[in-house]
Amino acid sequence: MPGQSLHFKHQFESLSGNVERLIRGKSETVRLALVCLFAEGHLLIEDVPGVAKTSLARSIAASIDGTFHRVQFTPDLLPADITGVEIYNQKEGEFEFRAGPIFGNVVLGDEINRASAKTQSALLQAMAEGEVTAGRRTYRLPRPFFCLATQNPVDYQGTYPLPEAQLDRFMMRVSMGYPPAVEETSIIAQALAGVTPAQIRPVISGDEVSAMVMLAREVEVNPPLLDYVVAIAEATRRHPDVRLGASPRGSIALAAAARVWAASKGRAYAIADDVKDVAIPVLAHRLLLKQDARRQGNTAEKVISEVLHNADVPGRVPLR
Repeated sequence: MPGQSLHFKHQFESLSGNVERLIRGKSETVRLALVCLFAEGHLLIEDVPGVAKTSLARSIAASIDGTFHRVQFTPDLLPADITGVEIYNQKEGEFEFRAGPIFGNVVLGDEINRASAKTQSALLQAMAEGEVTAGRRTYRLPRPFFCLATQNPVDYQGTYPLPEAQLDRFMMRVSMGYPPAVEETSIIAQALAGVTPAQIRPVISGDEVSAMVMLAREVEVNPPLLDYVVAIAEATRRHPDVRLGASPRGSIALAAAARVWAASKGRAYAIADDVKDVAIPVLAHRLLLKQDARRQGNTAEKVISEVLHNADVPGRVPLR
């Protein structure tokens, strides 16, 4: 396993470095996105327009030599516009399935909160089950399958906010943020030179992505570390400022993300600091704070930080 761990680390760094050729100054965000990819989770990016959310998705697709499909969510978008539809073929005398844009390796759901709840659910069903149903038949989605959804946290006019149950389907929520000034200068120069995600060359194949997914599953997460994950989740449920804490699905996502994070560091086992490194992007969007706490300026991120500070690391949990 040590040799395999180093191989995973090398491949992970090669992939992240390739994406960062275009996504400048956002190393941690890129790494977290790739953790979602190899943990077979999905990513919600919440940020203002123009900070390279679409470019991130396109760059990942290009780097893994995968297909990229973009769905622009609007109020009149229908579920069949995403999943596909069965059409009657008069020549053959039978129905044939016309696949929708969800059938891609990397799918970008742009401004997901601008579509109705019914349409949102069509995407989230595919994310959860890796398949779609049309008529009486079920169709498997390609592997790898990675969904990135975006929403604008500022402009809520004409939006349908994602319910907590749907937010819980995303492994992580991150924010791109504005780049540092020195990196923004490079970004402008790249744009003026016509550099686009289409010019990024693949560094690994889809089959290699699937192999890395299997390698990450071999990373050891010992029972005391699982106890630590559960203790963190339970602490969010007992916190006085929290109305709805992390679900068991959140605990599973935290352990899975920590396992891939450990693999990206070249280790065959996860440690407590791996859990801490991914806890905020994995758990914060799953918490629902009380109104009084929000009025006083508290945030889910602050609650997670407090929980991590106060949580005792059980014995026999490897430390850095």
